[in-house]
Amino acid sequence: MQTKFEHFAATSLLGGRQSPPRSNGRLCFYSEWESRAFGLALALSKAGYFEWEDFQGSLIKSIAEWEAEHESDDPSWDYYERWLIALERVVRESELVQAPAMANRVAEFRGAGESCGRMSQTEADSRHQPDTASSY
Repeated sequence: MQTKFEHFAATSLLGGRQSPPRSNGRLCFYSEWESRAFGLALALSKAGYFEWEDFQGSLIKSIAEWEAEHESDDPSWDYYERWLIALERVVRESELVQAPAMANRVAEFRGAGESCGRMSQTEADSRHQPDTASSY
């Protein structure tokens, strides 16, 4: 069950490139680190460490940076990589975590995805196996 804040945050991302991946209308995560990063952004914003709109703006900026450097059909696209970059920025700007500690935590997040046999959304889509993803 979502709280009012979680509902607001999730629905504020709908309808644009910043919209999270979905399967049958539900949020879709292809590895554990993606759902953890998603939940961490919601929890930190809900706790007042940064405004949700600041995170959303950072996510839009992160996506725009990727789009400026890649073709739209580039298979290296990874929504939650952009999410993690946006989260890293707002956490750094809020001075919640010192830079060296944050670098270690980001590396741990990324490493967790690799150790879980992480596959990109594009790979999963091409295999047509949405049932292998966690959805919330």
